[in-house]
Parts: sequence; C-alpha cells; structure tokens
Amino acid sequence: MKKGVIYLIPSSIAEGAGPQNLTPQLAGILPGIKHFIAEHAREARRFISSLKLGIKIEDLKFTELNKHSDLNEIGNMLDPALNGKNMGLMSDAGCPGVADPGAEVVKLAHQKNIRVIPLVGPSSILLALMASGLSGQNFRFSGYLPIDQKSLKGKIGELENQSRKHNETQIFIETPYRSDKILNLLINTLQPSTLLTLAKDITGADEKIITMTVSKWKNQTYKIGKSPCVFLFLAQ
Repeated sequence: MKKGVIYLIPSSIAEGAGPQNLTPQLAGILPGIKHFIAEHAREARRFISSLKLGIKIEDLKFTELNKHSDLNEIGNMLDPALNGKNMGLMSDAGCPGVADPGAEVVKLAHQKNIRVIPLVGPSSILLALMASGLSGQNFRFSGYLPIDQKSLKGKIGELENQSRKHNETQIFIETPYRSDKILNLLINTLQPSTLLTLAKDITGADEKIITMTVSKWKNQTYKIGKSPCVFLFLAQ
C-alpha cells in the first residue's frame, strides 16, 4: 500500500491573523486532509475554521502531541499515513517542528519512510531575524533561557561572549508574562555596545520591532505587557 504524506502546516502567530497565512498551496492541500496531529486540538480547529475554506471541522480527526503526551505513543499517531491517508502536523503557533514537540513526529516519519512536506508559513523566529538588521549569516536559537535569576544572567553572559567571538546573532523566546523582566535584565546585563532587538507581536495588530544598542535602550522606557516576543542580540 502506498503511504500517505505528512504535511507540516504553519499556523498563525498572532491573534486574528489566520487568513493572512492562507497561501494557494495551503488552500489547495488542507481540504484534502482529514487526520491531524496538533499541539492542542482546540487551537488547530480554530485556526482551520478561521481560513474559511468550507471544511467541516466535525469531519476531522485530531491527535494531540504536547508536553503532556506520552512519547511512546507517537508511533500510533502515524497509523493513518501508514494506511495511505495524508496527514497534517500543526503547532499552536508558527511552524511545526521548530521549538515544538512536532519534531519527534517528523523524525519518526523519516524512520518509517513517510514523505514529509513543509508548507510555507510564518515563523516568528525567522521573521524577527529578518527584521532585526542583525547577522542572518550566523545565528543561534536557544529556545527558552533558564528561569533561575543567577543561571539566567550566566547564560546571557555566555551567549554574549559567543556572539562577540563568532559574530553570531543570539535568538530566544520567553513566556509573555516574563517579557518585561527579561528585557530589563538584558538591558542591565549586556554590554552597552551590544545591539538588542525586541520583536513583539509579529504579524499582529501591536507588532513592534526595535533594534538599538543597549546604551540607547537604557534611555528608553518601554513596556511590553503580555504580548508574545522574540529577543535577539549581537555583540559588537
């Protein structure tokens, strides 16, 4: 039996931005998929509905893969593809497999010789890098940094040294409720000449992308609030 294909389906990264992500490729492929693996089924259903493609949500089948999932069950999630059905893999926001547990599904799909096709869509990490003006030739994404204050300061210092030594842009994300604290810590920890970028609510109504030296940031009073953010810096 011919195996199905797993499509990696990017979802919106800002509230109300779903239709903006609708490419002709996605519009043509999505109506033919009935089986989905999603970080959270509710978010996936809401995103698909927002695209207004005439898809009956009640006809779709969702399996969840998130931090609460048993990784030993991933193999069973691929059964529809092994039985010839095309599948979709979705994250709550952005590109599946990037800073996302869906990478485990993709790895297993390759092991089982199931074709994986990534679709075009928004990635907050790459969009932030594109708009930052920092080095896009050499960069590192570190996900979430440590929560402990001492460990966090140590990690920031380590990344700044790495950035200076290799001309490497450092990129990381943080939960929205900690964004203001992280911004203040970066301003007070990084060297004055280091370029620091705040990319807030990318593709959303409150989008703001600012790059300045840390010395200039110190002269600003800026409140992020609870918007999702990507932080980047490049030591000079």
